Amino acid sequence: MDPKTLIDTSVALPLPAPVWFIELFKALGFSLHEVPMNLWYAGIAVAVILGILRSGEGRRFSSRLMTQMPVIIALGINFGIVPLLFIQVGFSQVFYPATILMAWFWLLVVCLLAPAYYGVYLYAFGLAEGAAAMRPWRRAAGWTAALLFLAIGFIFANAMSLIENVPGWPGLWLSHHSHGAALGTALNLADPRLWPRWLLMFGLALGTTGAWAAFDAAWFARRESPAYRLWAKRFAWQLQTVGVIWFAVAGSWYAFGTWPADTRQAMFLSPWVLLTGMTALAPGLPWLLLWLARRREGELDRGWASLVALSQFGVLAVNAVSRQVVQHLEIRPYFDIVAQPTDTQWSAMAVFLGAFVVGLGVVVWMIWQVVKLPPQKGAS
Repeated sequence: MDPKTLIDTSVALPLPAPVWFIELFKALGFSLHEVPMNLWYAGIAVAVILGILRSGEGRRFSSRLMTQMPVIIALGINFGIVPLLFIQVGFSQVFYPATILMAWFWLLVVCLLAPAYYGVYLYAFGLAEGAAAMRPWRRAAGWTAALLFLAIGFIFANAMSLIENVPGWPGLWLSHHSHGAALGTALNLADPRLWPRWLLMFGLALGTTGAWAAFDAAWFARRESPAYRLWAKRFAWQLQTVGVIWFAVAGSWYAFGTWPADTRQAMFLSPWVLLTGMTALAPGLPWLLLWLARRREGELDRGWASLVALSQFGVLAVNAVSRQVVQHLEIRPYFDIVAQPTDTQWSAMAVFLGAFVVGLGVVVWMIWQVVKLPPQKGAS
């Protein structure tokens, strides 16, 4: 069966925005979504592990991150609307067939997200009673939330890789259909790109969690002891180191072991070879900044911590752009977004831009209110 027969070309609806606009906000939205997403994807697992260790400072970081997590999850979910919107707008003809093939798992995300969210709340409220006195069922809720968010990440990795695996659609449809109707029970497990892609994202998430530990200690931990802030500086570098190594191994597996020959050739030749090199080397910048900070005496100052955070955001942004280029290369033989007709809806674009700017402004204002909180009396 020709995979193209599963792509509906009978109705060619024009794109409501220029391709550059769709791609820009798809990448920017995903980069903004990745920051909080990384913190719940890997950060919750790191926090619950540190929560059972004997290190007092490690438990303190666990308590801080899990107390912040309900807000972080809310921000991540709302930021996630932007890239999901634009992938549906620009790539509807491949997005919808892929998610129909795995429809029940795609819908399962909502069913997993609700208990994961409540699990984080239960754990955070348990911290108010004191980490040492936390009840076992509340601690179990934290572990459950960590596992559920990992499962959600796996489902999303399935969906995004299945969008690009158009040649695999006929086999999945034949294995998961009834009288020609897709059952929605397929997963992209046979695709060799799925596993390294999922692991690669976890490596990025570890790096983001490390960068957040440094940023949080410098900007929001004024009520904590100097000993904690010094510990956070060391821990941020250690976690960033693990993340960089994890990313390098998974990324090498992904690029050299799973890319089709045409994709590998395109990404390692001009002009995309520069982007490939930037994607591979970018995680080294926040690692280097934290390594230099670790060698300096005293706490991490706010300026340096901001550089670490901005460099980590740059890592995520470069990775998002690289992912879009690979997505184009692998989908183009079956669906070329550049060739689609365009009927620009200026009014809708203006409303979106206005809401986007206002939303970002509100988030910045909320964060600034936290920054301005005075230290607790008696805090050292």
